[in-house]
This record gives sequence, C-alpha cells and structure tokens, in this order.
Amino acid sequence: MDAGDRLPARVGRKRDPSRDVAILDATLDVLAEAGFRNLTIGMVAAAAGAGKATVYRRWPTKADLVLDAVSRLDNQLGPGALPDTGTLRGDLHALLDSSDGVDSRRFRIMAGLTSMLADHPGLGEAVDKAIIEPWATANLLLIQRAVARGEAAADADAAGLARVVPTMAAYRACVQRRPIPNAYIEGLIDHILLPALAIA
Repeated sequence: MDAGDRLPARVGRKRDPSRDVAILDATLDVLAEAGFRNLTIGMVAAAAGAGKATVYRRWPTKADLVLDAVSRLDNQLGPGALPDTGTLRGDLHALLDSSDGVDSRRFRIMAGLTSMLADHPGLGEAVDKAIIEPWATANLLLIQRAVARGEAAADADAAGLARVVPTMAAYRACVQRRPIPNAYIEGLIDHILLPALAIA
C-alpha cells in the first residue's frame, strides 16, 4: 500500500460539552445525598448515565470533579428576582419562602463537603462563592433597599450584616451537621439581623 492508499488516521470522538454538564449536575446530587467521603466516581457515572472512564478522562480525581461541580453552581440572584413587600422583614421572609429554605440543596452540598475542607483549602473559597455569597448578595440588596426608603439605619454595616444569616446557617450545616429549618432562619432574621439594623 503506497502513501496515497493509506487510510486517514482515526480521530477520537469529539468531546460533548453537554455530557460535562450532566456529570457535574449528577456530582452535586450525589454529594448532597452521600457526602464527599462516600461519593464515588461510579456513583456519579451511574447517576449521569455515563461510563466511569468518561468521568476519569475529564476529571482525574474525585476532588477535581467535586471542585469543578461546586464552582459551577449558579450564584446569581439579580434585583429583579427579589421580593418587594414594602418592608425588610417581609422581603427577607418572602425570600426564604420562595427559595425552599434558601435552597436547602446547597446546604446539603455544603455539609457533604465538610470532610474535604481540611485537605483542600481552595474549596473554602469555592463554597463561599457558590453557597454563601448568593444569599448574602440578595440580603445586601434588600437591606440597601430598606435603607433607601428610610426603614433601616443609614450608617449600618449593610455588607457585614448581609452575611450574618447565611454564615450562621453554614456553621449549623457544616460544623454542627444539623438541618436548617425555616424557623431557625426566621429567628436569625427577627432576633439578630433586624435589631442590628435598628428595625423593631
């Protein structure tokens, strides 16, 4: 066979980005249910309807896979999506009601990551961006709106206070490993956040 008769080199199958999304979503689901320590590539592959080899080709370690999955959690909650009841208390409670306990899945994911945090320092930043920051940002927008209408004290540390509730909820989920019922969040709003803003 001369050069002109040679078959073209076989090209591998092109990577399908939609498979990445399915695998990362499945990773978050498994993480929320099983935690990092019990999560296996096989479990993720089965949940995503993919082969283990497919997962390993994209993410060589379990830690790489989990970090990538957590970093892609949607962390945007724009002003147009926020409730507007006319009072900060009403807005915060409406946000809680509309988000199923401010997205309990996120906190199950966060609790599932506890065993990984000590060995992977970079994970803390990813968790903060994916789980705490969206809630803190929403709170800040609501607090700023309350300040603008004269309901909350203008000299309050709005950015710091906006993080109080999500940070305490994260501590309860990750350190105490306890559930976060709406009643717990409501108590933080009514007895800590609102008094700190000089709102009765």
